[in-house]
Amino acid sequence: MQTKVDLSNYDNSWYDPGSKIKCMIWYFINILILKNRWIPSSALRVYTLRLFGSKIGKQVVIKPGVNVKYPWKLSIGDYSWIGEAVWIDNLDQVIIGKNVCVSQGAMLLSGNHNYKKTTFNLMIAPITIETGVWVGAKTIICQGSTLKTHSVLTVGSIANGILEAYGIYKGNPAIKIKERQLLL
Repeated sequence: MQTKVDLSNYDNSWYDPGSKIKCMIWYFINILILKNRWIPSSALRVYTLRLFGSKIGKQVVIKPGVNVKYPWKLSIGDYSWIGEAVWIDNLDQVIIGKNVCVSQGAMLLSGNHNYKKTTFNLMIAPITIETGVWVGAKTIICQGSTLKTHSVLTVGSIANGILEAYGIYKGNPAIKIKERQLLL
């Protein structure tokens, strides 16, 4: 006989993202300022994220339509760009280095569920995107992934693990297809 999923036993009481009031206030501010496509100001989005605890470097560009779950679990380095409609579902820390481009529609998912457990337990792990990485449009980066310096995750690909420095990765799951050569 096969065992079945029983979500009535789901328990993530161990997970504490922060005070419920802070989370609720952020929920509405996120909708009003970050996700709002009618506000063209990147500076306002950066200011708002910093106000809620994000560590954001200088001259960071954050386009309209971005969704951030918990800004106090987000770091973005100098001169990085976050494209339109990027979803940073940071149940755990998300660290984005300097000179990183996260293209439109990318999803950074630092949490998932354990499909092997009947209780569908929550699993979280940080995401690290190092200096000079390009994250292509409509990509997915899964929890626990590290994109090493200057790697590339091509359009529509899914990263689940470690992407080597200067590697270009494609597919689901993303596999290395060649080395990135930067020209002066």
